[in-house]
Amino acid sequence: MSEQPVLVERRGAVQVVTINRPQAKNALDAAVAREVAAAMDELDGDDELRAGVLTGAGGTFSAGMDLKAFLRGESPAIPGRGLCGITRTPPRKPLIAAVEGWALAGGFELVLACDLVVAARTARFGVPEVKRSLVAAGGAALLLPQRVPRAVALEMLLTGEPVDAERAAAAGLVNRVVEEGGALEAAVALAGVVAANGPLAVAATKEVVRSAPGWPADEAWERQEEIVRPVFGSEDAREGSTAFAERRAPVWRGR
Repeated sequence: MSEQPVLVERRGAVQVVTINRPQAKNALDAAVAREVAAAMDELDGDDELRAGVLTGAGGTFSAGMDLKAFLRGESPAIPGRGLCGITRTPPRKPLIAAVEGWALAGGFELVLACDLVVAARTARFGVPEVKRSLVAAGGAALLLPQRVPRAVALEMLLTGEPVDAERAAAAGLVNRVVEEGGALEAAVALAGVVAANGPLAVAATKEVVRSAPGWPADEAWERQEEIVRPVFGSEDAREGSTAFAERRAPVWRGR
């Protein structure tokens, strides 16, 4: 395994980003944060990339912040962007978490920054901060109640006890549960399905879904219209209709 803290590869239109510190259970330090953030910038900035997958090496997603690095004065947060540059400012394009083993604390908050989650049956999710008299302020306290029922979110946040993949799926946090060792391939396959769709429509749909909870009810339709209007007038929208009529696969140009 490479000594690089983050590995980035392309599988067609899908970018795969792997936190690569298995000897430290993929704990998050400043180097990991910088490289994950740079990968997300590449994802959004490259028209040939349509979706991303975030995972961890060695059978663990991430055990959270590297406490040894923290004691050295390091932080895995990017100023203004949050943990690894994605918890406050997630990428514009879809991002899928592929979870094997543990996703704890900051590692779990990275999962919450992703749009979809594929988990091995043996995966575990948890926010144990209260057990150390800390608060899950890297995103879990804010974002978890938006992803699962409030009672489930409060149970996880207030007890600090982890949940398994099956319960996470039943609560709506995990999209697909697969056999151990299969999370990455299943996530890449799911990302490929997303990547085959019109990129402008996908990005606009994600923006509406993520932004709508903060909109005043009497402004929601108008704000949605501002986001989706350019998509309906795009070349890709015409291509989608034309390809359907001609019974062929569309060729997206992102404009």
